[in-house]
Amino acid sequence: MRKVAIAAGAVLVMTALAAMPRVVGNSAPAAEAPTPPPTGPGVPVTAGTVAAADVPVFLNALGTVQAYNMVTIKSRVDGQIVKVAFNEGQDAKAGAPLIQIDPRPFQAALDQAIATKEKDQAQLVSAQADLARWAELVTTGAKSRQTYDQQKALVGQLQASIKADEAQIETARLNLGYADIRAPIDGRLGIRMVDAGNMVRATDATGLITISQLKPIFVSFTVPQENLHKIHEKQAGGDLTVLAYGGDNKTQLSEGKLTVIDNAIDQPTGTIRLKGTFANTDERLWPGEFVNVRLILSVHKGAPTVPAQTVQDGPNGRYAYIIKEDSTVERRTVEVSAVQDGIAVITKGLSIGDRVVVDGQYRLTNGARVKVDATAPGAAG
Repeated sequence: MRKVAIAAGAVLVMTALAAMPRVVGNSAPAAEAPTPPPTGPGVPVTAGTVAAADVPVFLNALGTVQAYNMVTIKSRVDGQIVKVAFNEGQDAKAGAPLIQIDPRPFQAALDQAIATKEKDQAQLVSAQADLARWAELVTTGAKSRQTYDQQKALVGQLQASIKADEAQIETARLNLGYADIRAPIDGRLGIRMVDAGNMVRATDATGLITISQLKPIFVSFTVPQENLHKIHEKQAGGDLTVLAYGGDNKTQLSEGKLTVIDNAIDQPTGTIRLKGTFANTDERLWPGEFVNVRLILSVHKGAPTVPAQTVQDGPNGRYAYIIKEDSTVERRTVEVSAVQDGIAVITKGLSIGDRVVVDGQYRLTNGARVKVDATAPGAAG
């Protein structure tokens, strides 16, 4: 029995050895296979394409709209208003009647001045006739030389009186004309300060109404003095364009030209005052309004541009992700010359036509696979 047990154990050992894998010589385990490229649906992103655009180079400033001409209309004579011949806020042409002051006192003064002149003219005719007769009598000794000289002086006095009468007549005519107040310029009328029936005086501090010329119109603004040489340099090549934007700095209100550079720098602030002239045919600019101003110095033609959010800030500078043909991304360092109106102008790192990631970069790493879910507005997908 003992021999049978030993034999059975030997058989089990041999069976176990036969089941183990054979190792030939000093063979080492097989090397690991290389990591395959990323698979799967990819990180969802919004894509865009580097586009060529004409990008302006400009100076920013805060401006104030000013009427091309603005007149506060006042009375030049004393009297009572008998008629208001306009509606507030209406357009008026130069010479249009606005306010009528009672003309009767001024007409009476004019009539009186004319009558005085006629009286003095009649006296002058008589005095000149006497002078002519006395001139003959002086030669015969019937009249003294002194009497003749006195008569000659009287003629001179009457001639001077007539000149004074003519001046009085002219003054009376002016006052009569001043009683009829008319628009001095083409423009938009404001809110009237007086009503019919009120007494007005030439010495009143407040006016009767204002009138503003809105077409064309000015925008006044200032820029730092260090930009003055750039402005002069660019202006030598032609008129510089001035753009007026609303308070959001996105809505363009009007386009004009730089027409005035002040003749001195403001030393306390170190700025130079400029004025742009705008046609304002659509009346989008209004006197007293604050606007954001852009003074265009030059234009970069065909510059590579991308939406501003395409460019990210990293520890080593700015970068963007390029989408390659196999739907993986490459992180690329870029240089940006300017960011304006949500557009970044690229000077280095990207080429026109490159496909880039616009949104969704926060989940990306270099070489990651992406899935384009959308195309940035205004960009080719």
